[in-house]
Order: sequence, then C-alpha cells, then structure tokens
Amino acid sequence: MKLFNTLFLLLLTGCNQPMCHTCHDHGTALVSDVLEEAHIIDWHVHVAGLGFGDSGNFVNDEMRNNFRFKFFLSWMDVTEKELEENGDQILVKKLNDKIAQSKYIDQAIVLAMDGVIDEKTRALDRNKTQIYVSNEYVASQAAKYPHLLYGASINPNRENSVALLEEVHRQGAVLIKWIPNIMYIDPSDEKFIPFYKRMAELKIPLLTHTGMEKSFANAKDEYADPRLLELPLKCGVTVIAAHIATTGESDGQDNFERILPMFDEFPNLYTDISSLTQLNRLGYLAKALQHPGLTERMIYGTDWPLQSFPLVSPWYHVNHIGIKNVWRVSRFKNKWDRDIKLKEAFGVPHAVFIRKLGILNLSPE
Repeated sequence: MKLFNTLFLLLLTGCNQPMCHTCHDHGTALVSDVLEEAHIIDWHVHVAGLGFGDSGNFVNDEMRNNFRFKFFLSWMDVTEKELEENGDQILVKKLNDKIAQSKYIDQAIVLAMDGVIDEKTRALDRNKTQIYVSNEYVASQAAKYPHLLYGASINPNRENSVALLEEVHRQGAVLIKWIPNIMYIDPSDEKFIPFYKRMAELKIPLLTHTGMEKSFANAKDEYADPRLLELPLKCGVTVIAAHIATTGESDGQDNFERILPMFDEFPNLYTDISSLTQLNRLGYLAKALQHPGLTERMIYGTDWPLQSFPLVSPWYHVNHIGIKNVWRVSRFKNKWDRDIKLKEAFGVPHAVFIRKLGILNLSPE
C-alpha cells in the first residue's frame, strides 16, 4: 500500500527526482522566534473559483474532470457545495483567516490568473483556459482583508495588454503573475517589448513559473525554459523565477542548471522558494542554498495550497534536517508556520523571509 501511495504521489506531481539525496549535515536548529517579530509576506498564493457569487472565475471542464481538481479543493479547505452556497468569496475569507492565525506570516500576495488568448480574436479562449481568476475579483477581495495583497495577471497576447497593465497598477497590484505553460506565453516573443518596457517603467515585477508544469491537465512545457526570460530581463523588468526552474529540461539541459548562470548575468533576476519542499522537488532546496550568492536573490513563497500533505511533509526531509527538526516542524499545525519552520530548518537565511526588493511600497526591511 505504501508503494502504491508513493507511486500515486509521483504521478500527481510529475516527480522526476530520486526519493533520496545525499546530505552532509542535518539542517539548522530551530532557534528563531526572531521571525515572529518580522514582517513576512508570502509572495506566492493561489485562489480559484467556479463563478459562484458573480466572481467571474472559472475552471474549464478538462480541469474539473481531472483527478487533481478534488485535491486542490481539499487543500484549499473548501467544497463545491460551500462555493455554491457562499460564493467563491468564501475561499478568500478562509485564506485570510488562516493567515491571521499564523504566528509568522503577516500578509500574502493573492494571485489572479489570466488565461489563453486566441491568436485571431485576441480574446480569452475559455475552452483552452484551464483556470481563470480575474484581476477585478482579486483586487476587490484583497481590499477587504488586511492580510492580503493584490497580485494581477495579464497575458501580453491581449491586444490591450499595456493599457491593462496601467489599470492594474492604478488598482494597487504589486506584481504580475504568469504560468506561461498554461497561458501559452512565449516570454522571448519580441512583440511583448512594449509591455516589458512599461512594466519596467512602472516598477512592477513579474512573478513567473519556471520549469515543467504538472499541476494542470496539460501544459506547453516548451515555454518553461528559463532562458526565455532573457528578453524581459534585458528590458529592465524585475523577474522572479518561481521555483528556481526545478523541474524538467530544455534543450537537453536540466532547467535548474540552466537558470543558475542567469543570476550572474542579470542583477534584476530573483527567485522564490515556493514548492521547493514538495515531493517532486526533493533535494533542490539544499542544493540551491549551497550555490554561491543565490540566497541573496531568494524571496519567500509557498505556492499555497500546494504546501499541503501529502505533497509536503517534514518527514520527506529527515536526511537533510535531522529527526529532531522533523519532530519540531511537525508540531506546527498552521500550514504557513510549518512551511517557514521547515525551510528555516534547511538553513534558509532569515533575510530571505523578509526580503521585499524595495519595490512593493510596503514598510522597509
């Protein structure tokens, strides 16, 4: 039965890594309740919805019929019946309440999610779009809750993408979020240069998925190559490469190894540490922490709701953090607190948890 469960999880997450990794230490002792006094933001938090409560959100039939869908609802602590009875807004309220209960997290950037844009009509293709969460919805919901910040999403294939960028900036968006693999965005397309230049002028960072995408029914992983981000970086955009490209390959090279030289080439390239404790990314966080200078470009994020069991457990990392830290981390019931303490046990510097890049117009570090 244990073997079956392991194989199922590997299928769910698209794991391409071995289950065990050699490690030369047992992590960092959990010392800090200095983090309790810090202002910590989770840069990478997802919401979703089915259109209830006039939210404008949707999940297409392909994704709703996919086995992953029920897991996502469960991890978000919501049911379809709850959404229908209370509106999609109940999910955001629950999210805010969970963050309010956290000992360490103060705020989270809640991410909108644009969809696939039809090449001919330049309008949203609802059939190919697996998940859609509108900017208007996220902006209005984030404004209601003290623990939430607004992360917008704009597919630059939209005809009015620059105007939309200016609009979300006026609405208070702190970043733009992409998953190129499911939004069908080639970041290296030169027709996006005006969009990138305006992003740079407005000082809005781009948080974009890098690496293979296995959380959805299908994906165009040719857009996962971190090297495709050279164009926005050259245009002056601050790019946050989510997950350090820790899945898949491009041109026969591991995406993680492919992105590492880019941090030396581009001072405006950052990464978040979301999902790096997941079952399908075992060993990568320890490896990333050993890479010279990389922690100075790291930002804290979870990829909520994917920091949930069975995708994430401190027991998967006993060879990196030691049995004592496993027990200490396991005692934390709040998912954000457990995530922070797990990553702290790996040796993630405290500066990573509080880093804000000086671009969010928030309180200084």
